[in-house]
Parts: sequence; structure tokens; C-alpha cells
Amino acid sequence: MIRKAVLNDSDFIYNAVKNFADEGKMLYRSLNEIYENIRDYFVVEKNGQLIGCGALNICWKDLAEIKSLAIVLEWQGKGVGRLIVEKCLAEAKELGVKQVFVFTYQPDFFKKLGFKDEDKNNLPKKIWSDCIKCTKFSECDENCLSILLS
Repeated sequence: MIRKAVLNDSDFIYNAVKNFADEGKMLYRSLNEIYENIRDYFVVEKNGQLIGCGALNICWKDLAEIKSLAIVLEWQGKGVGRLIVEKCLAEAKELGVKQVFVFTYQPDFFKKLGFKDEDKNNLPKKIWSDCIKCTKFSECDENCLSILLS
């Protein structure tokens, strides 16, 4: 079952993201940042347990980013990530967003879902609002991909 996250899901989201961030596979999100953006998140629940999360963050009137896609290890490769991304894309389309992008260390996953390589310089609003605060700003090694919505 996929649903919008509620405040009680914040600890799960924080820990799921932190696990990947500790391995250098994702950017860290503070618990405060998760609370502030809880409306952006979706969670997947199976048999009463949360097994994945991801967020759709609106950047501009026609641009959004999928962030913090984190799936519990034993559920990876079973369609949970795809479910979250598809839900984010559906919500973006409903809101009138024209382009959704990701910064990721897993480009092949997103390419299977229709995302294409994107030049980071084509996203100046993202670069100057979020990326400039990142410790990896000058040596960013994440892949940037995007998808156009019709």
C-alpha cells in the first residue's frame, strides 16, 4: 500500500535516508527537514511495516524533483521504488509540472522508468537553491536525469 506520509512516519523516513547517506549513496536529510517537508513524502507499507519512502519536491511552477527514494534492503528489486516514482510522477502531472528530475547514484533504475540524462547546468534553480548548500557542491558526483511529462 502506498500513501502520503504522516508525521508518525518521520522516524522511519529519517532512518531509511540516513542508512543510505551513511553509505554515501544518498544525501543526508535532517529530521527537521523531514518534518518541514512531510507533505512531499510517500511511504509504502506492507503488513503494517514501512518498507520504502520517497518525496516529490516542487521547485518551480513547471519543475519538480524526486528526492530521498529509500527502500528497505530486503524489499529492493521488488518494485517498491518503481511504485513510489510512478506515484510521484502521477502527482507531478496532476499538479501541472512539466519536468521532473533526480540527482542519483542509481541512474540505470531511473532510465528504466523513462528518465534521460540531463545536464545539471540546465537546472539553475536547483543548483542555486539546494546544491550550493551541499558539501559536495564543487565535486558533485551524482547523476542528473529528468523526464518530461505530457
